[in-house]
Amino acid sequence: MIKRITLISSLILLLLTLSCFTPNKDKKDLSIKEKKNIVVGANQTENYINLLKGKNIAVVANNTSVIFKNDTARYTHLVDSLLSLGIHITKVFAPEHGFRGTADAGEDLTDTIDSKTGLQIISLYGENKNPTKKQIYNYRKPTPEQLNNIDAIVFDIQDVGVRFYTYISTLHNVMEACAENNIPLIVLDRPNPNGHYVDGPVLEENTKSYAGLGPIPIVYGMTIGEYALMTNGEKWLNNGIQCNLKVIRLKNYTHKSTYSLPLRPSPNLPNDKSINLYPSLCLFEGTNVSCGRGTEMQFQIFGSPYLPSNIYNFSFVPKPNFGSKNPKHENEKCYGLDLSEADNLQSINFSWLIDAYRSTTMKTDFFRDKAFNKLAGNILLKQQIEQGLSMEEIRASWQKDLTKFNKTRAKYLIYPEN
Repeated sequence: MIKRITLISSLILLLLTLSCFTPNKDKKDLSIKEKKNIVVGANQTENYINLLKGKNIAVVANNTSVIFKNDTARYTHLVDSLLSLGIHITKVFAPEHGFRGTADAGEDLTDTIDSKTGLQIISLYGENKNPTKKQIYNYRKPTPEQLNNIDAIVFDIQDVGVRFYTYISTLHNVMEACAENNIPLIVLDRPNPNGHYVDGPVLEENTKSYAGLGPIPIVYGMTIGEYALMTNGEKWLNNGIQCNLKVIRLKNYTHKSTYSLPLRPSPNLPNDKSINLYPSLCLFEGTNVSCGRGTEMQFQIFGSPYLPSNIYNFSFVPKPNFGSKNPKHENEKCYGLDLSEADNLQSINFSWLIDAYRSTTMKTDFFRDKAFNKLAGNILLKQQIEQGLSMEEIRASWQKDLTKFNKTRAKYLIYPEN
């Protein structure tokens, strides 16, 4: 009898143990499901190839316009892939940094012929970087002559979700040209590595430039496909025109997804840390402080010959290198901070900029007014820093505009926030 009771007890204990393991198995399966790889728009050829067959196609692309193979370490360029599938590409339009993504920031680029494919490469980042208000809608945009006989345009460029990163200005102008010439535009969407937050002053009309064409904050929390939908829906193109737009959506993506860019989106954003710090540090581009161009730690450090070494004990000497032929403070010792090990940001950090202004020995020459105001998107931020306002006080000043923008943004989100 005792043995029988012991046997029954053992069976009950075994069943209870197995039942406890069942939820864990389900949790593990759910975890695996949640961690499915993000599939970029370009990889989903089945969703757009029929829109291109038998037509004359132009592509807006750079070095990031690729179709990945089994993993992100192997890929083929979108142009090469489409040509191999029999798509008739007649020309390629290239943004800032060029088709191969090797040109310096702000470097004027000329039209050329791609040595591999023989295709004409038309630069959308050439002369006239500072247009008048009358020219603002008519420069760095495909011309009617360049679009003659084009049946559709494919746009595929990896963005980083920051207003003054000029790829969205290229998108704006391409959308406008498509609308004006009745050409459909297909945007192949890609993740936004800074898509997890929204922050910064909203662009004001009097600081509009190629570093900002739409009324959005510095960090706007949208993929390039969502931004295209907003630009179209809010009628931000010239005279409120709209283009025939189709977005090839991402798979397995949310705005909280962590995405490490497999390729440099531009020469001076070499890694994830530089991309995360870029919205905060790029404002230094409008000052006499270097953001590390001319080093191998671009947008992970900052410094200046005019910052005191007793406060800023990190130093570097900018020298010409890939992506920076003539770096700020070339061959001068700069004192500043190394942020390469800093925690990832969930909002813009203005404290480094505020502290640098307070500490510099060259206050009268700290700001390059025109450049700084274009990056900030207003003339107020410079004044606030000069007046000694704290980061909290400055951030509070744009909350009303940010709330209004977030309401607009919400209408065009095609991916979950979480």
